[in-house]
Amino acid sequence: MLSAPEKAARWIVLVVPAALLLGAYVSEYGFALYPCEMCWWQRYPHFAAVALAALAFAVRPARLWIALAALAILVSAAVGGFHAGVEYKWWQGITNCARIVPTAPGANPLEAIMNTPMISCDEAQWRLFGISLAGYNFLISLAGGLAALVLLAKGRRA
Repeated sequence: MLSAPEKAARWIVLVVPAALLLGAYVSEYGFALYPCEMCWWQRYPHFAAVALAALAFAVRPARLWIALAALAILVSAAVGGFHAGVEYKWWQGITNCARIVPTAPGANPLEAIMNTPMISCDEAQWRLFGISLAGYNFLISLAGGLAALVLLAKGRRA
């Protein structure tokens, strides 16, 4: 039986990555903020975290799945922090990291190539208060992952 802090941690590791993935897809499909390669790298640990969090609701020992989901969220935070640093030109990225946005099927191939935007990892497409989407992923993922681990530790003592 999980304690109250452990139950809260279980919800955090489910809701935080799911909300961040939802935000990423709304940004992409609703506002044409297409992901670069490093943006995708940040999504993969969130997919894993959602799956691990779902296991925490269905398979024992729940604490194990919660901890693994929290670690996956922290991996996304690390990638997001690295990506934000690349965007702020604090350091170089590890790839040339340009991504061509796919066009609609049936379009004229030459026209599609000429009009296709290149998405670069070192240029933030959007910022709020000077923080890019990668920066927000870093901040939210770091807070969520650490909160879940702190709650797990607190629940163990309860």
